[in-house]
Amino acid sequence: MRYGTPFGVADIAGPSMRRLLSDGDRVLVRYGARLRPGAIALFRHPLRQDLLVVKRAAERRPGGWWMLSDNPLVRTDSREYGAVPDELVLGRVLLRLSPRPAWLAPGRRVERALRGRAPRFAERLGVSVPFDGEL
Repeated sequence: MRYGTPFGVADIAGPSMRRLLSDGDRVLVRYGARLRPGAIALFRHPLRQDLLVVKRAAERRPGGWWMLSDNPLVRTDSREYGAVPDELVLGRVLLRLSPRPAWLAPGRRVERALRGRAPRFAERLGVSVPFDGEL
């Protein structure tokens, strides 16, 4: 939770980000951080605003961010509820704290350098392409 600091910790529940994050993982969030396509975001569910959700920001669309699950078997994302308005986006997930620490928010240059060249290493750093379902 956020109490006057730009950082917070969130626990992952469910399989929607399974390629990168698993049920029970703990992540560090930077509240108010700017998103860019490919970033992992923490936001309030558009239809149940008491529920916090972690998904990959696929792209900007009219009305907000199009958020997608990394797990192709899970469709509870923007394909179900549409674009997430900016006011519901809380921040960007920076790193997985436990059980296996991993940086999940590399800089733009690192993302560009790794994308397509070292896919396994890139995925460990949070550089991965979301499921190519309906965008």
